[in-house]
Amino acid sequence: MNDKSVELILNGRKASLKVNDNTTLLNALREYGITSLKRGCEEGECGACTVIIDGQPVKSCLILSPEVEGRDILTVEGLMDDGKLHPIQQAFIDEGAIQCGYCTPGMIMSTYAMLLRNPDPDEEEIREALSGNLCRCTGYLSIIRAVKKSAKLLRDASKGGGSR
Repeated sequence: MNDKSVELILNGRKASLKVNDNTTLLNALREYGITSLKRGCEEGECGACTVIIDGQPVKSCLILSPEVEGRDILTVEGLMDDGKLHPIQQAFIDEGAIQCGYCTPGMIMSTYAMLLRNPDPDEEEIREALSGNLCRCTGYLSIIRAVKKSAKLLRDASKGGGSR
């Protein structure tokens, strides 16, 4: 199969990925240098490779790279603002929700997508939004606390005129 270029917006910037027709987005982004994406199950079960495509959480192991031509993709690297952690990232650290860190980027991206749609989720909504992400370390309580804290931080920032 021949290599081709896929043009997209990656973390707010134009990017070009060299791919084959059967290259998953997970593999293409890792080859591009996006190392937050983890290669877990490669079957869409664990969520370790979750990215945001046009505002929706997507498991990058399940989508072929040519399918993202012209689309907007956000990874955990794109959440930082001028070297400062996004409130979701900071909340995960503050609440001890990172443990080994393998699932953390996917959890953060699923949280980000949920909070775009619902800035004040209850615990059931949080559990539903994270149901496609597996963690073997935390028992999920610290993750749920981190999501609740993230939601509060973002709501408070929007009341104060913050852009995030």
